[in-house]
Amino acid sequence: MSEFFELRIYKVFPEKMPEWLKLMENTIIPFQVSKGMVIHGSFTEDSFDEFYLDNGKREMKTLENRNFYIWIRRFKDLDHKQKLYKDVYESDEWINNIAPKVEKLIDRNTIVVHNLLPTSLSIMK
Repeated sequence: MSEFFELRIYKVFPEKMPEWLKLMENTIIPFQVSKGMVIHGSFTEDSFDEFYLDNGKREMKTLENRNFYIWIRRFKDLDHKQKLYKDVYESDEWINNIAPKVEKLIDRNTIVVHNLLPTSLSIMK
């Protein structure tokens, strides 16, 4: 696999989004960047649209306040990802200081990670 993106989606515990954002922006992102991670974006979900057909008519249902956090990281290749995962998630800083805080703010059992390859017209490369 050549250069690719990782789109990560986390369910934040109720009422914990402000605390989660503070941890991400003041601790996790700077720490990961210091280890070599390239972070392309960090987002909170405002709403979620579901599209479906009802008697042949296209319908949309919007779900709000789902408490999701989404971010995008880029890797040169799979070896690069594995190296950075080791550097970050096996570090003493992560294990002893960051991970215990993460567990109190997000439901780690709901983490979804999409590995994405950019298409030829993608402006993210």
